Amino acid sequence: MSGAGRAVVFGLGRFGGGAGAARRLAREGWDVLATDLRGPQELEPTLRELEGVPLRYALGGHRAEDFESADLVVANPAVRPDHELLARARRAGARVTTEVELFLERSANPLVAVTGTQGKSSTVRMTADFLTASGIPARAGGNLGGSLLDALDELGPAEVCVMELSSYQLEHLASPEPRMTAVAVTNVLSDHLERHGTRAAYAAAKRRILDLVGDSGVALLPADDPELADWRPPRGRRVDVSPARRREGALFIEEGLFRSGDLVLGRAADLRLPGRFQRENALAALGLALALGAAPERLGAAVAVARGLEHRLEDLGLRAGRRVIDNGVSTTPDSTIAALLELEPGAVLLCGGQAKRGLPLEPLAETARHRRARVVAFGASAEELAAAFRAAGVAAVAVQTLEQGLARAFEAPPGAALLFSPACASFDAYANFRARALAFRAALPPEDAR
Repeated sequence: MSGAGRAVVFGLGRFGGGAGAARRLAREGWDVLATDLRGPQELEPTLRELEGVPLRYALGGHRAEDFESADLVVANPAVRPDHELLARARRAGARVTTEVELFLERSANPLVAVTGTQGKSSTVRMTADFLTASGIPARAGGNLGGSLLDALDELGPAEVCVMELSSYQLEHLASPEPRMTAVAVTNVLSDHLERHGTRAAYAAAKRRILDLVGDSGVALLPADDPELADWRPPRGRRVDVSPARRREGALFIEEGLFRSGDLVLGRAADLRLPGRFQRENALAALGLALALGAAPERLGAAVAVARGLEHRLEDLGLRAGRRVIDNGVSTTPDSTIAALLELEPGAVLLCGGQAKRGLPLEPLAETARHRRARVVAFGASAEELAAAFRAAGVAAVAVQTLEQGLARAFEAPPGAALLFSPACASFDAYANFRARALAFRAALPPEDAR
């Protein structure tokens, strides 16, 4: 189905997916209308990016008649699949799809996909790096940002597309062709319960990635998570990822070596990214690259070239005598727990924002107590966070803004690490976690002279 019809892009978004879909459909000859609840001022960067593309706009709200007269509706993943306007479009005979599905239908390239609560972005980035360093051209995309639709016409036929897929994106998939060479699930914890309702529903959305595996494909799954023990792809086969112990036919780490059975895939000591969890992400990424044909000996050399992503336990150096660590990617208590466990006891934790519904704070508070952390909480949920920490015996103060929180954090004696790991959503004050992390960096004092 292409061209000569009316297409509605439902939600332009901030990460390039909506813009990519609009550009692609316009290029294919569709009459494209882009509609968004936000107005031109809020969408100014996206609209500037779309200058010169033949589009129509309905901004600042949605009109039911646009959906009822459409042949195709491309829904932003943030839009619930059962949204009334999507139901109207379906009743009127329109096809409802997503930017990800448009790409899957149009690409003939080898495909890899990764999902998980934590670590999916890093695993995607490392997989692309390992493939490229092994002589296999690769490109990362999907929920990582941007749109692979924009790359369709420049992709080489053998270039591997490594896609990050969120629970929202997976939930929206209708019936894509199962032709992924490999997929991986890094973990399934608790997140996005405001959308999915229950952890079981969230896990079910994540599990849909298994439907993408082709007949000879593989699904890399955590071996030590009992909730995922029965996960099997309908086609292809399961490969266990077992970092802590050897398992038959699994990927594991033994005596400092990344291994797949008897194959050595590299040395863990060569990985330059901080955090034990990054070793687990690297193990999965090596397994994905191996499944795409990378030679084990070339993977061993590739481990050292893996690039980290910003705001993931990123060391920003000494600032006013304090080691500052940016873990701004954190939007859940679990991810902040993982960060605290990587630091020496006695850190100052700067956290806050809009606490996510249904995610308990008590485990984070207990971890902070065991790690002898001091806490400064900011944002809409500051009082709630501070109360949870105090109930666990952790010294905690609550302030209104991130900048106020940073000032209070620097009141702690020099020498302790300052960990920025929000553990909450950003939407009380920022468009996304990146905007919040950049605001944190902008408020920091300059790096100490060496």
